[in-house]
Amino acid sequence: MAALSTSTRIAVIGAGAMGSGIAHVAARAGHTVYLYDMNAEAVARGRDAIGKDLRFLVGKGKLAEAEAEAVLARVIGSSRIEDLADAGLLIEAIVENLEVKQKLFRQLEALAGPQAILATNTSSLSITAMAAVLARPQRLAGMHFFNPAPRMALVEIVSGLATDPEVAGTLYDTAKAWGKTPVHASSTPGFIVNRVARPYYAEAQRVLAERAAAPATLDAVLREACGFPMGPFELMDLIGHDVNYAVTHSVFDAYHGDRRYTPSLIQRELVLAGRLGRKSGQGFYDYRDGAEKPAPATEPAAAALPALVVHGRLGVAEPLVARLAQAGIAVERSAASAAEEGGELRIGTARLALSDGRTATRRAVEDGTSELVLFDLARDYASTPRLALARADQCSDSAWQAVVGTLQVAGIALSRVDDVAGLVALRTVCMLANEAADCVLQGIATAADIDTAMRNGTNYPEGPLAWADRLGTPFVARVLENLRAHYGEERYRLSPLIARRALTGAPLH
Repeated sequence: MAALSTSTRIAVIGAGAMGSGIAHVAARAGHTVYLYDMNAEAVARGRDAIGKDLRFLVGKGKLAEAEAEAVLARVIGSSRIEDLADAGLLIEAIVENLEVKQKLFRQLEALAGPQAILATNTSSLSITAMAAVLARPQRLAGMHFFNPAPRMALVEIVSGLATDPEVAGTLYDTAKAWGKTPVHASSTPGFIVNRVARPYYAEAQRVLAERAAAPATLDAVLREACGFPMGPFELMDLIGHDVNYAVTHSVFDAYHGDRRYTPSLIQRELVLAGRLGRKSGQGFYDYRDGAEKPAPATEPAAAALPALVVHGRLGVAEPLVARLAQAGIAVERSAASAAEEGGELRIGTARLALSDGRTATRRAVEDGTSELVLFDLARDYASTPRLALARADQCSDSAWQAVVGTLQVAGIALSRVDDVAGLVALRTVCMLANEAADCVLQGIATAADIDTAMRNGTNYPEGPLAWADRLGTPFVARVLENLRAHYGEERYRLSPLIARRALTGAPLH
């Protein structure tokens, strides 16, 4: 396939923030672009928004003034749909309503030439259903940009059942020529990003529902320990709870009530109360004048023990041992247990281990020890500024304090969470990987495209499948199986792809 040439005229239907953003992208790539809206004032506002964005780039030295003027000149505003007849690609960016979009595409199909490509920027509606009313359903595909379109790299190219592969390929290459990072996906509820991202919100709300920690603490753990650009509660407040809850509900309904996508009652209450996040002044946080954002819970300073013993292999957490040694803690390794999986640090009477999806209390009983403390996942234990910890109900204060004080020597801020299965980061990352693995298994997208989509569409620090490969598929499978055993819910069922790969230790990529 080849990208559409810059001589091909592009039509963008809908002059709101998304439509004007797409028009901006196409015009900067060299195309003449029709920016259409039934409302002439909306067209003027959309074109003005493009001009404002271009002037910003000029002011930052990222665009020459002459080029900015040329780009804006290529954007032709229109409120007459007949003006779009010679467009070779017509991209719809209107209200998320299937019947309204179907009506529009019937109109565009009759207006445009038989070789014209029709594209929808829908984030959730079925491409197959949208195309079903057309005489040429093979000419319609999804071209899902992310907001703001001029700045966000990702574009999901979504094929319905009837979409011609050549059409999808042309859109892929065109998006790439426009400076974007495209990925292929099959039409399915949520496509890639809006489906795979569901656990990022859902697990945080589940942990909050169990009162394991406050939003500020949970956000800090996922931001600081894992490198996510925003914590889930901050992000939901930014997106708007009405929008985030609606997307979750649409995915839940589209999958016939699959419990994995069950919407949160906590979020429903926020929506009912009108606490929609930043735009309403209140959400999980208070944004009203004079309100201060709460700080994450951080353990006060405690006394360290001067030495520890490493039993077994710590896997991804091994850099923590080197970090403690560099901080002046004397580290001894138990030769007898050097080959054992699921290792631990023994700090006095305390035992410190990476969570495996069980609660600390259950694991302490099953391992025959009372002085157990679990630590959470971090992306890089050599440099993480924060870790979440949970103690078994049987654990003494003296053992807890020894663990806290020793880790603090290495410069780690410690956030205690109540003894919740899988802690915070570990359960979130494993559930993201589980959802992504099911997308691969069901042929929705390749592993590479899923990881690309999640890095570029949500700014995740690492693709969930690559992250799972670093952790090891057997470990990820064990965490998810322990979560399902703890909760007894279908929500935590293991993806058959992870289950299969875990048997031999094979990666997901």
